[in-house]
Amino acid sequence: MTASAFLDTNVLVYPYDPSEPVKQKQAIELIGTLVAAQATVVSPQILGELFTTLSRKLKHPLSLDEARNAVAYYYGLCSVVDITGATVLEAMRGAREYRLHYWAAQIWAAARLAGVGLVFSEDFHHGAVLDGVRFINPFRPGFRIADWF
Repeated sequence: MTASAFLDTNVLVYPYDPSEPVKQKQAIELIGTLVAAQATVVSPQILGELFTTLSRKLKHPLSLDEARNAVAYYYGLCSVVDITGATVLEAMRGAREYRLHYWAAQIWAAARLAGVGLVFSEDFHHGAVLDGVRFINPFRPGFRIADWF
């Protein structure tokens, strides 16, 4: 078991995406469990991506005010780790050594430098471990939050 988990943008978007009802339900359960355990971590990058996705990329986007309110809601629920120069340099190392796209590497770097050993995302190789950070896709068949918290 781990003490906290870093959430990628896709996990935070699904509660607002009725076009994916199964993932919507799974994301709501995951976020609820993590919030109850005070174990949810995000970065400013995630919050910015969330705003853009909710207001522009959904089939039925939220208004700018609704998207801002959703981001503010998560900002209040989650621990937010800063993106620093050290995070940027570590992300570049992740891009070089692990061949991650820079923005994915920044998620990995933010989690790693914050001491968060678990990232929930559907955008990484499920089960991969990079320098002590494990990536889990919570939307894979058979996923159970009880296995992690």
